[in-house]
Amino acid sequence: MNKMYKVLTTASILAMAAMPLAASAQNSVPVERNSTVQQQKAVPGTMGFITDFVNDHTGKWITVTGRGVAATDQSEMVLALTQNTKIIDSKGKTVPLKTIIDEKKVVKAFYAANQSDAARGTALTLVVQDHSFAAILGKVTEVRENGIVVKGADLYNMNMETIVLHFAPKAQLLDQDGKAIKAGDIQPGMTVKAFYGPAVAMSLPPQSTTNYVMVDTTNVQAEAPGTAGIITNVTDGKLTVIGKPLEKGGVNYVVLSVDEHTRIVSEDGKPLTKEALKTDVRVEAHYGEVLAAIYPAQTHADSIVVKTAETKKIEGTIVETDRAGEGQVYVNVGDDQSITNDVILNITKETTVIPVLGGDIQLKAGMKIVAYHSPIMTKSLPGITNAEIVIVTADGKSSK
Repeated sequence: MNKMYKVLTTASILAMAAMPLAASAQNSVPVERNSTVQQQKAVPGTMGFITDFVNDHTGKWITVTGRGVAATDQSEMVLALTQNTKIIDSKGKTVPLKTIIDEKKVVKAFYAANQSDAARGTALTLVVQDHSFAAILGKVTEVRENGIVVKGADLYNMNMETIVLHFAPKAQLLDQDGKAIKAGDIQPGMTVKAFYGPAVAMSLPPQSTTNYVMVDTTNVQAEAPGTAGIITNVTDGKLTVIGKPLEKGGVNYVVLSVDEHTRIVSEDGKPLTKEALKTDVRVEAHYGEVLAAIYPAQTHADSIVVKTAETKKIEGTIVETDRAGEGQVYVNVGDDQSITNDVILNITKETTVIPVLGGDIQLKAGMKIVAYHSPIMTKSLPGITNAEIVIVTADGKSSK
């Protein structure tokens, strides 16, 4: 899937309403029968929200994003819906799929896994839950007496947030291998995936109770230097990362060599291969000493965390115009005659500007650039957005 958290369209919802899904209970549903319970334990499941729906020539598919019902189950599954898929509540009563989407219901999805692709399968039963939750992917910034402070991204909308999470009396605390750990094993800098709520105290920062936390106990990266940014180039086993240095040090522009000793993981700590390291992917890269005398700096990547947040990129030429005010540049995207695809970039103190070698860091008319920007853009013409990274690919002379 090209976009994990796709917004469900009205057309998709109408298509769901016409889906011929069967409605009776089946053997993976938790009901009061011993044989059923025994069968259910052997069936893998994922609990979460439906974050995508597809209805095309390939069939009907949903994506369920959340956490595994068992520690070894997948946290996200793409599931085919068939005539035999059952959609019910915990009492066995039929629930329309459209209702689940419209009312943002949590489901437990039990499925038959695809032998060739562990993240895909066929939905056997969707059991609608009578409770809801929120989830965060991020790092532990502070450990408290009965909880943790986490800074990261909301699992479902990728908005950045900080939240204080108090452990429920019977909270499940699991490491990256699904083994139970104690609260005392959690340290600042560790990556966590935590589910909380639905009640949230609107303090600063907000506070809630969590009963399920997955912790990568090996990933204490706050103590290591590194760069949080975007992969802008991948060539011959090396990748270029541009962004912001981490709190413990690092550079904003680095070329990293990646080999079998580089630990590559997702935000929830799952191992990944080199194939996950692609151009325009957001990462948090950690490394040791850098060869600062070389520009850009070069070193070996000790570990790389691959992010799920999308990137927005444009290419074009900065032109001089009164449409761009102070602290802004106007970009003729695609270097064409149309203004419908042009963009005005806000250049702030958070913007990383990479000039051509020996060039001027100040952005000027005539420069050809590649820019990564915020996904939030005004609906004006041209759209206005905040620049995250601006790479000058060629200096040019100012033109009136």
